[in-house]
Amino acid sequence: MTTDFLTWSTALQARTEIVLEQHLPNSANAPKTLHQAMRYAVLEGGKRVRPLLAFAAGEACHADPARVEIVACAVELIHAYSLVHDDMPCMDDDVLRRGKPTCHVEFGEATALLAGDSLQSLAFELLADNVLSDIPARQIEMIRLLAHASGSRGMAGGQAIDLASVGVTLTLPELEFMHIHKTGALIRAAVLLGAYCGEPLSEPQHAELDHYAKCVGLAFQVVDDILDAEAPTATLGKTAGKDAEHNKPTYVSLMGISAAKAFAQELHRDALDALNGFEHNQRLRKLADFIVQRSF
Repeated sequence: MTTDFLTWSTALQARTEIVLEQHLPNSANAPKTLHQAMRYAVLEGGKRVRPLLAFAAGEACHADPARVEIVACAVELIHAYSLVHDDMPCMDDDVLRRGKPTCHVEFGEATALLAGDSLQSLAFELLADNVLSDIPARQIEMIRLLAHASGSRGMAGGQAIDLASVGVTLTLPELEFMHIHKTGALIRAAVLLGAYCGEPLSEPQHAELDHYAKCVGLAFQVVDDILDAEAPTATLGKTAGKDAEHNKPTYVSLMGISAAKAFAQELHRDALDALNGFEHNQRLRKLADFIVQRSF
């Protein structure tokens, strides 16, 4: 009998927390403050959407969960590092993340910067230290995939475009280009890395899973923009209304709330349609539902 989505996701969120805790440096070891900051930035917070996507894709491809948990944690470490850096005064200058003070507020800017750097390094150490595929070339490709998704042609590049776009009116294609990199690249990596831990994909299956990942990645950002405009700070766990306050281009500012919600639903339908080539796709379908229905 298939476990219901809430039970499944809650169990895997807890599993991800345990594995992250095991692989993060012990805060009793020197340099203690840096290790404390790393653990502070990662543990006890967040919905773990990216790890859940990795586990769901792994399940669709009959992967060993013990392998998937490593890539799930690697992606989450990259995500956590990006949040630490994005919150710093030189970027988004935020003081609240996951319902608690941001890392630089708690530990100072220098330590926060080093914590982010160290989390990024730890992610690749995990991918290199563990057997994730029976095909060595595929494991090298997995490391390359995460590096690409994290760098100037992925998440970091998207953040650079975001910073350069403050006060600028972007077209819809320009906004999509920014968020395909800033948010979508790491979500796509989570899906594909989970899948790569399992049975080889046919070319059509790879294309379909990639399209699913791109759709849910973009939908995630559209819904984030809606939440920033509509949800209170207590619900978000971070400062609400920051995008409008900083005059950032968003789907809400470009399209309006109603059209942005309709666009999220369109992306949701496209994501679900892309899963037809997978027999075990229920987890991926439910995650697409969750990503879009966070706000409405």
